[in-house]
This record gives sequence, structure tokens and C-alpha cells, in this order.
Amino acid sequence: MKSYIAKNLVNALEVLNKDECEIVAGGTDMLIQNRSHTGMSIGYKTNVLYISLIKELDYIKEDSHYIYIGATTKLESILKNKITPIILKKIIHEMASPAIRHTATLIGNIANASPAGDSIVGLYALNAKVRCQCINGERIVPLHKFIRGVRIIDLKFNEMITEVIIPKNDFSSIAFKKVAPRKSDAISKMSFVGLLKIEDDLLLDLRIALGAVYITVVRNKDIESKYIGKNIKELKENIDNILKDYEPLIKPIDDQRSNKEYRKKVALNLIKDFLLNV
Repeated sequence: MKSYIAKNLVNALEVLNKDECEIVAGGTDMLIQNRSHTGMSIGYKTNVLYISLIKELDYIKEDSHYIYIGATTKLESILKNKITPIILKKIIHEMASPAIRHTATLIGNIANASPAGDSIVGLYALNAKVRCQCINGERIVPLHKFIRGVRIIDLKFNEMITEVIIPKNDFSSIAFKKVAPRKSDAISKMSFVGLLKIEDDLLLDLRIALGAVYITVVRNKDIESKYIGKNIKELKENIDNILKDYEPLIKPIDDQRSNKEYRKKVALNLIKDFLLNV
């Protein structure tokens, strides 16, 4: 096993082009996944490329349409930046301890591709995309297509995620609920993000995303679009129909944190509560 420490983006892409590596930014998830229970050193099974020193990927910036967050930007920096979407700030504040937030990155949470990844639920709801680069070029992929399953992502051996791209939006109502043993610094039993935009009593935008209830985040734009243009009274009259639409999409599992019946019931209750309180 070889270790590389990239000094800049070009250096990182050159390494990836010649040697397949696990990419480490903050490494907070990878350290747990590769820890040794005997007290020995971290047991990485592949080559490792450390990118945390790449300053050119440590940024949060914006233009008139998008917010851009670089791959080495720490969660704490994202939390404190004034241009970060409010819903993402709420999620980051609850998803980790201050120590983890000063080390972990948003891109790392995406690459880990856990169904219980709290930030991923928010990014699905925000229609986020990721920029993937290799020595020969780059591509931009919608997040819901990039994450293909539990810890399965659409990343080629010589690519790395360099940026997450978030479209700018204004919402009238936002909600994030994390169901976990503790308020923060705990893996979610399940999580919920709801976003609404209302003008003149008409629903202009509706987004619902659920985490840890399927192999990927559950979000269905066809269900959402059914209610665009309806007034709030009509939306609330249709809550039972909305729940019936989501019910077959919610397919959680039993594990050490919770059981599938509990997760399903709570997920449907959170959708109902969000819509009732518009």
C-alpha cells in the first residue's frame, strides 16, 4: 500500500491517472471503516491519496445562479459561511460534533454514499450536482445519478470529486428532522428534509427527501409536481393521497439502530407534519 500527499489539484489528478487510490480529505468516515480493533495502525487495504492540503479546493463561492463548495472545504467553514443555504446549515449543525466539523468535508459525506448521510438528504432536496475531474477533463453529474446505491458512486478510477454545485433558491418554509439517539454526533435512524415555496397562496415549489429509508435518498419529483400550482387548502386536502404515494417508496431495513416498521411510520409522520404546518 502506498500513500500520496497531493500539493495541488494537478498533482492529485496525475497520481490518480497512474495509480488507483482511495481519496482522503477529512477521513472521518474512512478512519472508522478501516480502524483496527486491536489497537494497531489504520488498516487501509488500498493506496491512499490525501488531498486535504489542496488549498485551491478550499472555498465557498457563488455567482448569480449557483453556490460552489470545494472538495477540501471543512463542514465548519460551510456552517459559518453566509452564502450557505439555511437548510444545509441546519443539517451540518446537527450532523456532527465541533471536532468532526473542523475535519470532515461535504464531499467526503457524498463520496461515502451512506443512506444515513444527513447532508446528502439536504443536497438531494437542493438539486445539487457534483463536478468530477480527471487528467483528461471534467464532467458535472446530478447527485441523484451520481449516488447509485449503498457506498456505490459513479466515479471512475482516475477521477475525483472537486466541487459540489448547489442551485440558488428561495423557500418559504424549510424543515430538517433527524431521528437519532442524540441530537447531534449520532448516525440517523432516519432523516427528513422538506422545502416549500409559496406565493399568493399558491405552491410554486415542493421538495421532500428522506434518508435511511432505502438504499439511496428517497425523493420523487413526479409526486412533487402533482401539487405545484395548487393553493395551500388543496395541498392539505391531499395529504392522505401524498402519503399513499410515498408509502411504497419507503423501504427501510432492520439494523442495530432501528427497525423498518418504526422508520416507515416516522417517515410518513414527518411528511404529514411538514405539510400540515405549512
